Amino acid sequence: MSSLWGGSDKLGPYVDADARHQFMASAFHRKAEFCGSCHDVSNPVVGDLAPNFGQLDSPENVIASGNLGGNVAGKAAFNNPPHRYGVVERTFSEFKSGALSGIRVNDYGTLPDELRGGVLEDVYQASYNPAAQSADYEDGTPRYFTCQTCHLRAVTGTGANKRGVPVRSDLPLHDMTGGNYWMAHAIDYLDGQGKLRLGGGMPSAQVQAMYDGALRAQQQLQLAATLSVEGNEVKIVNHTGHKLITGYPEGRRMWLNIRWYDGAGTLLREDGAYGGLDVQIDGSTQTVRTILDLDGANTKIYEAHMGMTPEWAAKLLTLGYAPDLALSYDRFTGDVVHTLSDLANGSEPLETFHFALNNTVVSDNRIPPFGMDYNEARRRNASPVPPEQYEGVAGGLYEHYDEVALNPPPGSASATVDLLYQPTSWEYIQFLYLANDGGNAFLADEGANMLDAWLNAGLADGLAMAEPLVMASTTWGDPVAGCDLDPPTLLSADAVDKAVTLAWSGPAEGEILAYSLYYDQSDKTQPVTTTDCTAGPCTGYTDTGLTNGQTYCYVVAASDGSCESGYSNVLCATPQPPGQEVTASATILETGRWIRVGKGKNAEWVWEPTANFTPGDGVVVRLEVRDEDGAALAGATVSLSISGPEQASLVSEATDGNGTAEASWSTEAPNKKGQGGTPPGAYTATVAGMNSDTHDWDGVSSEAPFGLGQANSATRKGHHGG
Repeated sequence: MSSLWGGSDKLGPYVDADARHQFMASAFHRKAEFCGSCHDVSNPVVGDLAPNFGQLDSPENVIASGNLGGNVAGKAAFNNPPHRYGVVERTFSEFKSGALSGIRVNDYGTLPDELRGGVLEDVYQASYNPAAQSADYEDGTPRYFTCQTCHLRAVTGTGANKRGVPVRSDLPLHDMTGGNYWMAHAIDYLDGQGKLRLGGGMPSAQVQAMYDGALRAQQQLQLAATLSVEGNEVKIVNHTGHKLITGYPEGRRMWLNIRWYDGAGTLLREDGAYGGLDVQIDGSTQTVRTILDLDGANTKIYEAHMGMTPEWAAKLLTLGYAPDLALSYDRFTGDVVHTLSDLANGSEPLETFHFALNNTVVSDNRIPPFGMDYNEARRRNASPVPPEQYEGVAGGLYEHYDEVALNPPPGSASATVDLLYQPTSWEYIQFLYLANDGGNAFLADEGANMLDAWLNAGLADGLAMAEPLVMASTTWGDPVAGCDLDPPTLLSADAVDKAVTLAWSGPAEGEILAYSLYYDQSDKTQPVTTTDCTAGPCTGYTDTGLTNGQTYCYVVAASDGSCESGYSNVLCATPQPPGQEVTASATILETGRWIRVGKGKNAEWVWEPTANFTPGDGVVVRLEVRDEDGAALAGATVSLSISGPEQASLVSEATDGNGTAEASWSTEAPNKKGQGGTPPGAYTATVAGMNSDTHDWDGVSSEAPFGLGQANSATRKGHHGG
């Protein structure tokens, strides 16, 4: 399952690309299987050597050698699909086990009520074309809730910055962000310290692009789930097409943070509290931020714990692994808790962050996607662990939500309920630091470097230690009112040359201190600027340095210093150049004629380039029209003048998608007495003009000489006058 092509063509989903390079249409690029090429991640060594081949409870047999070394032809990676062995990540299998993979976006309205929201609503709105009254692709291809629909959502724009490239309303935005909003800070920090192992010395544009991607990742997370409270129960709904959460499970976690208040607003208790924890690092006490009570009765954490089995540990010992290899550490002291020898002599699997050695999933309570099929998830090693969670039964479907019982302390009047997400935990970073023994010279310092980055990267933005993100929120009881500031209204977005001028009006009530302007990218936002109302007029802005011909969409939010309002309405504008002349050139490529070769059914017309003709021939002039960027210009006609012993004026056919066309001059042969006909001699074809709806002729003439010789007494047969 992959997309490979040995030619020079670039592959993409469109059949009508106006490309400046070779291209080939590929329907595969719109299918989820294209993403599945990479997003079922498996460990080939574990898959070949571990006693369970890195499977969970799949009924499928793994073809493997079971031996270290030997010919690769017998190894697991060369004989099995990725989902079958060495489980690491199963994002694609989670998706394929769910129902969304077979639901068209046009059928969004048929989804269960609680599922209609979040990212599914956003991508439906982004894909829906009011003119066509459909969310399908422009060419009529049905659009399903695929990976591309959510992670390359549809926008209006062009696929390149070349002139003449078509504007599409179903252009996939190459966003592709997941959930790691902290890594941009880590990379930038390590680059500044000169500690990036690869790719150091990043220019500012790349750094800014990383941070823009981090913002999109945060917004993607905030569309992934919704919360609702009924009685003493909170419901978490998974709006994604995979588990909530998904991807590489080590160090990633999602949990409920619940703060209980009495009638006076006094905090009574905090469940799932996140805060400072004193730990030992290199013999000194430092404070790190983490979940304080991992195993509390009221703590609800969603995560997957990978691990190793005793049988695999015993085999690793026979392969030469050290018995004292640390598998886990105390999160307070850093002391070794379990070793490989401990596991080999035990009876139950143990959790460990040893990514390269793990051969099982010890536990996985992440929320399944909508319609996840029990049997298919089991076959693909993508089930919850244990598989009975979320109403899992053989032949049935898993629930796509979790309902968690709340436990209000006595005297509770209200509570805030937040769903938090963290991409990299203290416990994971601690393991990376302590488990790196320096044996690999190239990576010897990377454990220490990652710890350094985790402790310090993102300090200015409050994101050091990979500070958690609030994915969704709700309340219990009668909480104090939150931000009730009305959003502003965008009044106008006027495009000029490489700029858009915007104006808006503020909320009717409240003292506004600032407005924040954002680009809207199919309901994901990217900051443009913040206007300071304390310094003067602040309800307008001109966005400059833009690309002409590209559509830009905007929203604006108001701030009173205590909170920021919701977003305004969306307005879009497309900068255009001033009315300067846009030109194209017309060039004569060659002259020639069409001749008929062969007989009967085997006869065909063949192009013969030549500059030597006989009166009675059809003289064909081949032309090419290209714009200022060298791109082919379709739909243009070219005027030609023929000069010589006789004059003529010609107009070509319209140029095709390659910018080429032909113009034909039908010469006349003399009569049987050798009289009349087109005079022989030297002739020249010259471009005299070009007509196009979009371009003017650049005025540069192109010429091609040709000659008419004496006609034979018997006129040559088989000429084609065009």
